[in-house]
Amino acid sequence: MPHRARPMTGLLVFMGVNLVLLSTITPVYDFVCFHPYWDRRRERRQREREALQGNGSLETAK
Repeated sequence: MPHRARPMTGLLVFMGVNLVLLSTITPVYDFVCFHPYWDRRRERRQREREALQGNGSLETAK
């Protein structure tokens, strides 16, 4: 074998990387999901939907 196997070192590095990723997922999730962009987008889509429904009701009334 060209290199020595170090299973304990590999396991510790793997667990360390997972621990770092696990500890950073909550702040990243909160930042992405609760960003003001989503509120603005939701309100804009609701206004567009209401405008389309308003136009549709006027056309059917004619």
